[in-house]
Amino acid sequence: MGANTLHITNGDSLTYRLKELKLVEGEFLTWREMLCEGPTEIKVETHSSIEKRKNFLKKYYRIGPTDYEEKFVSQLKKLDNLNDYDEIILWFEYDLFCHINMIAAISLLLRKNANNIPIHLVCSGRIEHEKKLMGLCELTDVQLKNHYTNKVQLTLDDLELAEYIWTVYCESNPKKIAGQIKKNSSFEYLSICLRAHLQRFPNMLTGLNVLEHNILEMVNTYQIKNVKHLMGYILEYQGYYGYGDMQMKRVIARLFQFLNQTKDQLLLSERGKLALQQKKNFYNTQTLDWYYGGVKKYDYLYNDDTHSLLKL
Repeated sequence: MGANTLHITNGDSLTYRLKELKLVEGEFLTWREMLCEGPTEIKVETHSSIEKRKNFLKKYYRIGPTDYEEKFVSQLKKLDNLNDYDEIILWFEYDLFCHINMIAAISLLLRKNANNIPIHLVCSGRIEHEKKLMGLCELTDVQLKNHYTNKVQLTLDDLELAEYIWTVYCESNPKKIAGQIKKNSSFEYLSICLRAHLQRFPNMLTGLNVLEHNILEMVNTYQIKNVKHLMGYILEYQGYYGYGDMQMKRVIARLFQFLNQTKDQLLLSERGKLALQQKKNFYNTQTLDWYYGGVKKYDYLYNDDTHSLLKL
């Protein structure tokens, strides 16, 4: 494929690597967002959506409005002339972080009438003979080339499913997402990412979600020296979330009441032990005005037995 291809990548590192390797030709749109956190609107390109994201990123991540305009909004302008392209290739990974961005991008492409242009997906994850799931930038040059060669052309059903899930994600009823988990599609990791999303809501027994519980489990299991040491464990063993340093710092900050730092080791506090043993519910100590798309995190509880959500 040549110069009439649009590549939508999941970040600067991948864009830079693809250009450096000269693996592909065409225009690059780097999707510099983290729509898996904070309030979202279906139409990410509108003024109201942009302002909403600016306010969230400034408040919680100290990302200024000018930076957002330069790094994300400016990239969207590359979609104004989609008829110039003969093909669109999406470069996203196996995790929730990437998948939420991906379905938002697909929704935008369909609003731009890209359904008449072939859209392919290059998605990394399980690699033969590798124990861990691999991100695109973790692949060797040969593996990355093979992924590109074996890219998957998305069907209209695939595109419409992604668009629908993005719409539901931006609405206030996350229960609808549960109904999409078993849908068949070309998105190999979509179902498990949707389940991981539902598990981000607080557990009905403890008030902590799966990721927060897993962090306490790590502290209880391993000889972790301090928060910095803990951060390394979390980033390595977070499963399908795909969070970065900034997001994990935000998660850890909410767990300080469950931790004690001694001279040589990070330990569980009494509260941490009770939470880990599911002997006490800490929901009331956790409630904040945090959003996942169109719903507040603490408006729903996750039932671990039924894998469903309960509205408060």
